Amino acid sequence: MTEPCAWLNGDFLPASALSLSVNDLGFVQGAAVSERLRTFRGQVYRLDDHLERLSNSLRIVDLQPGLSLERIGELIEELAARNHPLLAADDDLGISLFVTPGVPGRGQPTVGIEAYPLPFGRWVHYYDQGQALMETGIRQVPEACWPAALKCRSRMHYYLADHAAERLDPGARAVLLDLDGCVSEASTANIVMLRRSEGLVSPPRERILPGVSLTVLAELAAELGIPWHFRPFGWEELAAADEILLCSTSPCVWPVTRLNRRPLEPGAAGETYRRLLQAWGASVGVDIAEQARRYRFRL
Repeated sequence: MTEPCAWLNGDFLPASALSLSVNDLGFVQGAAVSERLRTFRGQVYRLDDHLERLSNSLRIVDLQPGLSLERIGELIEELAARNHPLLAADDDLGISLFVTPGVPGRGQPTVGIEAYPLPFGRWVHYYDQGQALMETGIRQVPEACWPAALKCRSRMHYYLADHAAERLDPGARAVLLDLDGCVSEASTANIVMLRRSEGLVSPPRERILPGVSLTVLAELAAELGIPWHFRPFGWEELAAADEILLCSTSPCVWPVTRLNRRPLEPGAAGETYRRLLQAWGASVGVDIAEQARRYRFRL
């Protein structure tokens, strides 16, 4: 096999053949439950955690995929095994899974899984230069629309917020507040702040997407003896933080170095960020930042 393969509705197929009907409700209404995973050294990372979150999302939507979670896990691991030999040495895969209600009238859901080389080139600078964040006025979807715990593809508010952030500060991404004015998430990433007098602080679990990477970060903080708290906080408190971190499945953890155009100190040199990144890498046997840098050098 020289082309990456994917899986769709019961069949392995070339990734280039993976497609979704324009009549599928995942396309028509954005009704798609999703999970995004990655590998380390070829092994799927925290698969059980992702499957548990998938199960909760399917329950919220009342969507039956027609496959057991165990079978979905087996397919994810098989797809990783089939695609990993195509990678350059020391690279890893990203894996995306989606479940939709399918085409109305057919009575069958659509289930798809794809694997792809992790796009290190898009975020290699995160580790050394950090990320800029902007608050754009676009708010998080309220609980009355859908629960924060739902991992889905209906993310127009992320797109609009990031588009606005890019206009205001090129290279920035958006941080969203909820309707109460409390910090919720960055687009596609959980956000955590460090207060030296308190430790690491995350928005309450019930107000945010339960990020797998956020769970890992909390576990690593406990191992390092760094206090961790879940509580609400607003923009002013975030702006006064000693460090601000983002975490997400593929890049893992990286620092915020600019907030609403204002440079933050110590930025990418923050001690807590460095300790957490090193601990994460040690836990998976990979120098996470160096893996991304090697990609840059191969270009």
